[in-house]
Amino acid sequence: MKEANRTKGLLLVITGAIFWGVGGTVAQKLFQQYAINVNWLVTTRLLIAGFLLLTVQFLLKDRSQIIDVWKKKSSAVQLIIFGLLGMLAVQYTYMASIRHGNAAVATLLQYLAPVLIILYMILRKQTVLSRQDIITVLLSLCGCFFLLTNGSLSELSVPAPAIIWGVLSAVALAFYTLYAVPLLPQYDSLVIVGWAMIIGGFALSFIHPPWHMDFTRLPIGAYANLGFVIIFGTMLAFFFYIESLQSLSPKETSLLSSLEPLAAVMTTVFWLHEPFGFMQWIGTACIIGMILLMALTKKTPSVE
Repeated sequence: MKEANRTKGLLLVITGAIFWGVGGTVAQKLFQQYAINVNWLVTTRLLIAGFLLLTVQFLLKDRSQIIDVWKKKSSAVQLIIFGLLGMLAVQYTYMASIRHGNAAVATLLQYLAPVLIILYMILRKQTVLSRQDIITVLLSLCGCFFLLTNGSLSELSVPAPAIIWGVLSAVALAFYTLYAVPLLPQYDSLVIVGWAMIIGGFALSFIHPPWHMDFTRLPIGAYANLGFVIIFGTMLAFFFYIESLQSLSPKETSLLSSLEPLAAVMTTVFWLHEPFGFMQWIGTACIIGMILLMALTKKTPSVE
């Protein structure tokens, strides 16, 4: 029975990580092929996925938590801040980076968040600089250099806006990870993330309401891709990841989640036929190596 649960956990985290990675590539296709507006996609994705996560909580877990989280003023304020500066910031900057560049680069840049967390904790004197930290930072810097320049000092191989949004995405993910720590022990993850998505989507609705879209111009293929991003690339990816923690250690789950950037790179290059130079592959290997190093040697905060 224990082995069966472990096998189930492995399948869930692997599937969830692949869904996240492929979801970014499908979003890229929506931007490039169907000219979907970034603001509209983020708004729609957050509202629908957040509603679905709370529905899962209502049907399968402690439904009282959905309301209880709003009864305490401290947790309510934290949740609003988390929804706006955490969830919305992460989702918007990540999608904007994809829009200006591609899913592979956006995902790899976002995975620099653990390095930012290390540096933050060192500056706050919450941890000491270790040899592993130095190796991790060096791998991330080398990875970024090769990924963004393809080894050339004279030019960038990735558009500057994609890099800026990608780095901001890493900063937002670092904040998201650190700020979520006090909330998660009090309430189920589905409650926190579901409400955070709805808060973020509601706020962005004032800039781009989800109903402001000419739905008649979109072919069936666009709706299929949109459905994949919302259902598989957001809602199921997160749900599978959380469920895997029931039978796997956080270390194992963190390690296997490194399949996300790998899936994003592979689908971007081989499905969308984005050009990727040899040195960019070296940079990709450095960043994935950094993720594996952190997952294998210490417990890493895991957030999607």
